[in-house]
Amino acid sequence: EAGITTVVGLLGTDSTTRNVENLVAKAKALKEEGVSVYVHTGAYEYPSPTLTGSVKKDIAFVDEVIGAKISLSDHRSSSLTHDELARLASDVRIAGMLSGKAGIVVAHMGDGKKGLGLINEVLESTDIPIRTIRPTHIGRKEELLMEAFDYAKRGGIIDLTSGLNKEKSVGHVIKRAEKLGVPLENITISSDGYGSWSRYDDKGNMIEIGVSQVNTLHKEFKNMIYELGFEIEKALQFMTTNVSRSLNLYPKKGIIMEKSDADLLILDDNLDIITVIAKGELMMEGGRLLKKGTYE
Repeated sequence: EAGITTVVGLLGTDSTTRNVENLVAKAKALKEEGVSVYVHTGAYEYPSPTLTGSVKKDIAFVDEVIGAKISLSDHRSSSLTHDELARLASDVRIAGMLSGKAGIVVAHMGDGKKGLGLINEVLESTDIPIRTIRPTHIGRKEELLMEAFDYAKRGGIIDLTSGLNKEKSVGHVIKRAEKLGVPLENITISSDGYGSWSRYDDKGNMIEIGVSQVNTLHKEFKNMIYELGFEIEKALQFMTTNVSRSLNLYPKKGIIMEKSDADLLILDDNLDIITVIAKGELMMEGGRLLKKGTYE
């Protein structure tokens, strides 16, 4: 119903009661139900939890695994050192080269004072390419956003999270990025759908917790066009072509052309989703859901 035909799943804070086995199993289940699914091994925790005992082997041998997850500049992270992040990024990159996959480290960025500092230190002191490490949630605070804009100008890929307040909406951030000369092809948008969010007081006590929704991508798309004046083609790239290129899935994904997967949305005059086709199969037609999950 949210118009999503390709999903990338990953763990977050909790890799104690949840694990990579759960994640891969869910990916395989969703694939059986008709959508395309990829995952990242690892979690906030370091050393990274894995399926095979090795990040390299997870990426090289498990079809669905295309990269690894880590958390930085966050009180819930494992406070990685320079050498630990460098080793993880090197392993992930090599595994990606061996398997023909993206081979990336998705770095959850928190509100910590170091921002992108550790990432920049690793890149400056090693030969790891800048596109190996992908910071996400970069719109959460002004200082981090400015660091991320510089990161994208240097060739890195940065990821915005949809569904924040209007002042920090992805559309507003992209408008600012364009004015500052940030290459727009280096920006992607993700929903963080079904991931938890939490708020804390000034003493670090959690005061609120919730779950992110998957339909925020479509809402942001409409907002970019109707509220901010984006052209449809321009707004689409951040959720389609930019993403597929950054995940080494282009042209299989992210574009309509011969030999690409037939992942298609048909929208009405209000840009509401009325038909969804995933890999050539009708999932929703005329606003009526045709395909449901096994237990729905």
